[in-house]
Amino acid sequence: MCWSATADLVAGAGIMAVGAASVTLAARSPRDLPLAALPLLLGAHQIIEAAVWHQDGGTGPATLAWAVIALPLLALWVPAAVLCAAPPSARRRLLVTLAAGVATAAVLTHALATRTVTAEIRGHTVGYSLGLPQPQLVFAGYLLATIGSLLLSGDRGLVLFGALIAVGAAVSFALWRQEYVSTWCAFAAVCSVVLTLWVRRRRPPSALAR
Repeated sequence: MCWSATADLVAGAGIMAVGAASVTLAARSPRDLPLAALPLLLGAHQIIEAAVWHQDGGTGPATLAWAVIALPLLALWVPAAVLCAAPPSARRRLLVTLAAGVATAAVLTHALATRTVTAEIRGHTVGYSLGLPQPQLVFAGYLLATIGSLLLSGDRGLVLFGALIAVGAAVSFALWRQEYVSTWCAFAAVCSVVLTLWVRRRRPPSALAR
């Protein structure tokens, strides 16, 4: 994933299939649906990056669509979805991560509306550039909203998912400093298949027996 257009396309299609299974399993649990649908979103995200490869990077619609999902949408989607699915005992602290997501998404949406995001093919990776003001602060808010919400969810399966995403973020930043956003998103997309097991575990035994 992110190694070529073909890799992104194949991986994206496979992850979307997993996402469809997750959504089907969660159909009777509306509170779990936003998280169950996350693999669908991340799979589509990989397919969009295949289009970025085909247009040889640049500033086209595929690049903008990729950035909208990777930046403001996920910053808001993940903490909101975790808050929906979390046990009542965790909801108060998850309001903090949701607030971080709202603020981060607002900053990133403004940046995308007023600046031009560009993609550059760099060997077997794609680098994206937006020129954010105070990127360290924005990145900290993004991490709190996404990884933080998973780790603070109070659910063992979601904590595991959050830990995997945190490891992916660290490895991607260490190995691909210029392209870590793309590689981290690919890693997160692959790890999102864990959510299918999470959804299945949360289904009542009577539903699994049908």
